[in-house]
Amino acid sequence: MLPRPGGFPLVATLPGVTETDQRQRHPGVANEPAASGDSALRTFVGLFVVPLGVVGTCVGIFLLFGWLAGRSAGVDAWIADLDDSWRPRRAQAAYELSKAVTADPAVLADTGRRRAVRERFLAADDPRQRGYLALVLARAGDPKAVPMVLEALPGAAGEEEIYLLVALGISGEGAGRATLLERLGSDDPGVRKSAAWALGELGRDEMGVGESGAPREAPGEAPREGSSRVSTITALERRLGDPVADVRWNAALALARLGSDAGAPTLLEILDRDRTDAVPGLTPDQQEGAMVATIPALAAVAPGRAVPVLEALIRDDPSGEVRRTAREALTAVLDTPGDLQ
Repeated sequence: MLPRPGGFPLVATLPGVTETDQRQRHPGVANEPAASGDSALRTFVGLFVVPLGVVGTCVGIFLLFGWLAGRSAGVDAWIADLDDSWRPRRAQAAYELSKAVTADPAVLADTGRRRAVRERFLAADDPRQRGYLALVLARAGDPKAVPMVLEALPGAAGEEEIYLLVALGISGEGAGRATLLERLGSDDPGVRKSAAWALGELGRDEMGVGESGAPREAPGEAPREGSSRVSTITALERRLGDPVADVRWNAALALARLGSDAGAPTLLEILDRDRTDAVPGLTPDQQEGAMVATIPALAAVAPGRAVPVLEALIRDDPSGEVRRTAREALTAVLDTPGDLQ
């Protein structure tokens, strides 16, 4: 940090000679030291402060206009890059678009942009690019997203198939439900867990379930037989016995989003670090993320069982994010009127 101007030695007194002696010897220039000091300060300001101020102002203006135009220019540039001859750049552009639309679906509100993305989706020869663009169209609420994804699914596999299934869940449209239920029985655990997640996400919009995971039916009222919610819950319950932990966890979380407490024992398993520590390949970040997602789900469908678990997490868990989420969930449970069950 630059020192204040008052801290600078603007007048250098001659060794062994006081200011009074100088004024007595040169009475006609009694104000010269001050004038010299003012000159030094003006020089400092002119050489350093003013140029820095000009540069700062220019940078500020540049950043302001960049902020105003960047979002639109970025989206259009990424769409243009989808036609690039280099495949990695096309995939990167699709990935950047998916991030942008996830943050703000309105960036693709323009019908021309959505049409351009649809055309690139149909023309893409890269599975990753198609997968990312499916997410883009679903997040943007494009009405043609689900038919296009359903048409692309039969030839998809691996990572692309997973992204396409996730896109069906994000879309919120019931047209993809039958396909998701079918994929729930796949031999690929990655496909099974993605289908389970998508069914839970789809159910919040299509099956009459609120954001908290509580069903919108009146308490104690069972959904009508043959309804989409009943068939989905039944299929997800079967996956609670899946040999792969990640599939079981996603099925339990999906059930909670549908308002069912059938997966509560599995949700409790996710919140038990001794058990999740034994899951092969699970990183600490993934473990924390799973716990953070599970806490509000358990509190919504099984508040009575959740209370002692939440209290233990608040007291003992090493993760600050887990403790914060548990504290918020416990406060919500205790503030909700009614008996804890």
